[in-house]
Amino acid sequence: MSGAPDEFDLIAQLFAPLSASYPGAFNLTDDAALMDVPPGRQVVLTMDAMVAGVHFFADDPADLIARKLVRVNLSDLAAKGAVPFAVMLAAAFPQGIEAEWLRAFADGLGQDVAEFSIALIGGDTVSTPGPLTLSLTAFGHVPTGRALLRSGARAGDLIWLSGSLGDSALGLRARQGQLTDLNPLHRDFLIHRYLLPQPRVALGPALIGVASAGMDISDGLVQDLGHLARQSGLAAEIRLADLPLSVAARTATENNNSWLACILGGGDDYEIAFTADPAQTQRIRQLADDSGVALSAIGQMTAGQGVAVMDRQGKAMEVAQRGWRHFSNAGEQP
Repeated sequence: MSGAPDEFDLIAQLFAPLSASYPGAFNLTDDAALMDVPPGRQVVLTMDAMVAGVHFFADDPADLIARKLVRVNLSDLAAKGAVPFAVMLAAAFPQGIEAEWLRAFADGLGQDVAEFSIALIGGDTVSTPGPLTLSLTAFGHVPTGRALLRSGARAGDLIWLSGSLGDSALGLRARQGQLTDLNPLHRDFLIHRYLLPQPRVALGPALIGVASAGMDISDGLVQDLGHLARQSGLAAEIRLADLPLSVAARTATENNNSWLACILGGGDDYEIAFTADPAQTQRIRQLADDSGVALSAIGQMTAGQGVAVMDRQGKAMEVAQRGWRHFSNAGEQP
């Protein structure tokens, strides 16, 4: 790699310091790591990949690419109720990548390793003639048998959503030069949400014993709730009027109602959708106060199948964009 250290220098200089808090990583000097978890807990694993030109822009800041990679994985753990503790990185860096870019990438990775109290415990780096390709495996732990699965919802459960919906999908469009009629402050807010999601790592574990099922919203609310409904053998009904929208997203839809489809199906939200018995409502509202994360009841699980979005008149509406398809959409994002 022109202007960059070789693989072993890269590991020693940039990534080994990120393993310091985890003895079983051996300062990344071995070809494997050892892992212990507290008694009565089980490991939760997740892995996400990101490819330049598909999941992010090749000219996005290197530190933000690294941090988004960490956060999309931690979001999956949070939705299971897991406490994160370690990550492993596999990176195919383009030939000729500059040392300055790599340092910025490692700095971003280090920033989130510190912020979320996790450690980089291993992985692999290679050179590629193709686009920058990154994969992260994240490890968390939950009380044995208590992870929040997609299959646990019951008929009558309320559907809840953390944070706000659609900011990142709109941020992508703004990054592509659309939404030009939006206030620059609103556009900047949406773009920031696209570049740097906020995984709900504190909220997720607090939902154990409260929620009946959970998942993170990464491929679009309608599509992802469809997965949860299918695995639970139920249908989901969402109320359009109850969807939590930021001021920026709400303003965008007021300017152009067609952005609603993007909000419902655009993906990249990395918020937690979960179901819970209505009897848990007061406890959930207290969790919102304690965590500082807004929690909104947006619908209900019912008998049947599929996902229905009800308009403000209570009628089922057509949804033009139901979610992100990892193969059919390839190359369409940035």
